[in-house]
Amino acid sequence: MKRLVLFFILCIAGRVFGQLGFTLADGATSVQIPIEIHNNLIVVPVVINNQLPLKFIVDTGVRTTILTEKFYSDVLQLAYTKKFTIAGAGKNNFVNAYVTNNVTIDMPGIHGRGHAMLVLETDYLELRNSLGTEVHGILGYELFSRFVVKVDYITKMLTLISPKEFKPSRRYTRLPITVEDTKPYYVAELKINDTSSVSAKLMVDTGASHGLFLDSKSNNKIVVPPKNISGAVGRGLGGVIMGKIARIKKLKIGKYTIPEMIASFPDPGNYMDSLRAGSKVYRNGSLGGEVLSRFQVIFDFPHEKIYLKSNPSFKKKSYFNMSGLTVRAEGQKLRDFEITEVRENSAAYLVGIQPGDKIISINNLPTADMNLSEINNFFNTKPNRLVRMKLIRNNELIEKQFRLISEI
Repeated sequence: MKRLVLFFILCIAGRVFGQLGFTLADGATSVQIPIEIHNNLIVVPVVINNQLPLKFIVDTGVRTTILTEKFYSDVLQLAYTKKFTIAGAGKNNFVNAYVTNNVTIDMPGIHGRGHAMLVLETDYLELRNSLGTEVHGILGYELFSRFVVKVDYITKMLTLISPKEFKPSRRYTRLPITVEDTKPYYVAELKINDTSSVSAKLMVDTGASHGLFLDSKSNNKIVVPPKNISGAVGRGLGGVIMGKIARIKKLKIGKYTIPEMIASFPDPGNYMDSLRAGSKVYRNGSLGGEVLSRFQVIFDFPHEKIYLKSNPSFKKKSYFNMSGLTVRAEGQKLRDFEITEVRENSAAYLVGIQPGDKIISINNLPTADMNLSEINNFFNTKPNRLVRMKLIRNNELIEKQFRLISEI
């Protein structure tokens, strides 16, 4: 559910960053890189300045490389050429960021030199805790502008191909995109309800874990369905973004149709209009990882195309947090799990689970042996599943149980 809202800083960053340089090693024409998938986000290993191994998210929605915490650039003793104070979406008004230049960024089979990097003063996005894994930064347009990028969410493999050597297979559906202000856009067909359909210009966003993010202010045909729930729909640099979550009747992408798709509608004002901030490109929303993970996806920015082939996840039905719990991973090994939010009138709320409760076990399985993705999977399997939890509250052990409820 976490949304990486970075649009409002990228316009600033683009004016100070020069040409970036990723190349394939040893004259190769392609390379395969094993990846991790966390909450529909793509995580790759990187090495900064030949010294510091880190993990970055691959994100079509950002212009350039971002390091999410200044601690790591300080360890490398990188010099900063500029400091920014940036307005952020969410609760807080401002966040601080720095620019450092001439950074080397390597991945398996890939060498990158002469990069500039935006460094956040602290981890405002809280990626480590919200994803339950070590994540230190974000890679963006510099990868997609240099290579044809294939993402296989099932085998967990990222393939980078020289554009001159790329030959698309007929097994894939080819779709036209436009690359505007370094980001890819596709016009999808949405059936919001029985009487309202719209052709929606959506940013194709691998850095968003949600399926659909829709701006109801952008088109009067994009309306929030009456059956909806209120809650957090994402997180920006300034904090949590509130909105409504509901199902639309249909999402159509080329020949593929996904019925009863869950969409997030940010509250007006709460999102600070960040769907358009930092860019002159007008759009109706974004298409995120919950949809993209149903396909093998090939991004061909140089020729403004994407290619899709459905995978075994394509026909899965979408559910939105049927427990009502938001859980944060803590501790050195990210194996301590604290409940940070309990949605009002949700299944967990009705049995008295509270923010601050720490999860010890679920269905008699100790959470110390789980990661955050496995924790969240208990809450998003199928309606009516029984969930038994042991919790620590004020140093006392308590037990709660409830059945998952799909509220939309």
